[in-house]
Amino acid sequence: MRKRKKILIICFTLVFIFAGLYATTYIPKNIITIKSSEVTKIEIFDGNRGESVTITDDTQKQHIISNLNEIKFQKGKPSIGYLGYRFRLEIYNENSEVYKEIIINSKNKIRYKGFFYTDEFQRIDIDYLDNLFERTND
Repeated sequence: MRKRKKILIICFTLVFIFAGLYATTYIPKNIITIKSSEVTKIEIFDGNRGESVTITDDTQKQHIISNLNEIKFQKGKPSIGYLGYRFRLEIYNENSEVYKEIIINSKNKIRYKGFFYTDEFQRIDIDYLDNLFERTND
């Protein structure tokens, strides 16, 4: 009987530990935490137009990265099975490796690593991203 009790206590303890660790993933956090000087390029695909653009200009990289760096995102529901998006960003670091890939759905919602993340203040500057495509078509 004592052995069974110990096993139950250990099981409940492990469940509480894992539940607590999982719950911490829902604390609002910064998804992008890179300096714009460490970014070599940003590839942006517009899901509405079906076009892509590569950003290498320092001013444009600075604007995009600083905008995303300052936003704390709240993790939401899983995004598995959802199709379509506004923009897909691939951010490349100094080693020309993909640092982060995120999907921007709207001014306040992204998809990252299988989950939706939201910004309650709608600070994602999708108008700036949209204008990058307007400039390339002129």
